[in-house]
Amino acid sequence: MNTLWNETYSIPRRKHLPGNLSSDIAVIGAGMAGILTAFYLAREGRQVIVAEAARITGGQTAGTTAKITSQHGLIYQRLVKNIGAGAARLYASANENALSEYQRLIRDRDISCEFERLPAYLYSCRSSLAIQDEAEAARLAKIPASLTGRTELPFSVKAAVRFPDQAQFHPLRFLGALVPSLVIYENTPVLSVTEDGSWQILSTPHGRIRAKEVVFACHYPFPLIPGFYFMKMYQKRSYVLSLTGAPKLKGMYLGIDPDGLSLRSAGDRLLLGGAGHRTGKLKGQPYQSLRRSASRFFPGSKTAGYWSAQDCVSLDGLPYIGRFSPRTPHWYIASGFGKWGMSTSMAAALLLTDLICGRTSPYEALFSPHRLHIRASAGEFAVHSAESARGLLLGASPSSMRCPHMGCKLNWNCAENTWECPCHGSRFDSQGHLLNGPAQTSL
Repeated sequence: MNTLWNETYSIPRRKHLPGNLSSDIAVIGAGMAGILTAFYLAREGRQVIVAEAARITGGQTAGTTAKITSQHGLIYQRLVKNIGAGAARLYASANENALSEYQRLIRDRDISCEFERLPAYLYSCRSSLAIQDEAEAARLAKIPASLTGRTELPFSVKAAVRFPDQAQFHPLRFLGALVPSLVIYENTPVLSVTEDGSWQILSTPHGRIRAKEVVFACHYPFPLIPGFYFMKMYQKRSYVLSLTGAPKLKGMYLGIDPDGLSLRSAGDRLLLGGAGHRTGKLKGQPYQSLRRSASRFFPGSKTAGYWSAQDCVSLDGLPYIGRFSPRTPHWYIASGFGKWGMSTSMAAALLLTDLICGRTSPYEALFSPHRLHIRASAGEFAVHSAESARGLLLGASPSSMRCPHMGCKLNWNCAENTWECPCHGSRFDSQGHLLNGPAQTSL
């Protein structure tokens, strides 16, 4: 189940933490968000140490479909309706700025990472209403979106909205050009973070890291208190086939229907994604479903690879970027990217760099982890609370396989032979070894 990115590029390995060290800033997690944050802070002259539990880019960054867009599903109509057009414009601006910064960085450092500008399409095969609403909301957000009824897809659509001048790239080739300048320790899981005077102490199996500031870029933050992120986020899985023998697409596509597909070309491959579900709540056989779609729409294609990814989803649809909690002024977080971690990782890195360096940002309030958008999050909060309560109740049975994070009952994912937590998304292989947090230990 190697991803296309791992199959075609490998970042050299790093050693684990050699013992006790001190730094201005410690970043937990060496995925896209963690590496970009460390990179921009180092450019500001700050001493930065990155602690990675396993391998650099070994988590969700390797599983992405690597679209860099400001088009994130039906986000703009949600923002306009629940928070306001001003919030929609800020969100669009943050992600468009992130896209431009990727292009500038790639150009200035001459990074060969298959970066190309392409339009991004959001489509529906069933109804045009939501697509029309999204196009109008995107225009309110100052994005030159346009409606169309025709695409290059091998099936007809009711409607699609086109976002021009978006981008795609090879994420590991991009990060491979940045990591040589950074201090990164692999196989160095952070087990706890505590305060000691003006220092933040990160405990690992190989020693301690003392830092003035800490950035949690570890996908899902592991501390339960403060922050209470287990009440504000859940995780979703999605699946991807890498196909050969399919035509090259001139755009990137995402379907909004329940059985909608994600499509983009990458060299001679076509990445076909979909069949997503809340972690721990698998229904059906996702890879079989995608193979049926591949056979139907791309009859001459063959499956060259397949993989899955996992994303943190916030209750109001916006990522959490900023100070971790009011009680921990030297802790910062970047999480809850909701399947759009490429563009929002860059937005997070730029925002966190501003905050840590004492500068203001127009995006601070929008992405604040302490915001309260009741109208936008009420429905998701009810569903998440019910799933968590049910998982905890079932986990109370002595015969249950329980997650070490909070004790929820684990469910079996027969498509990947893994145990999964429906409460907060921790995953374990068939032997009980930890695959994904927020749990920190194996079963």
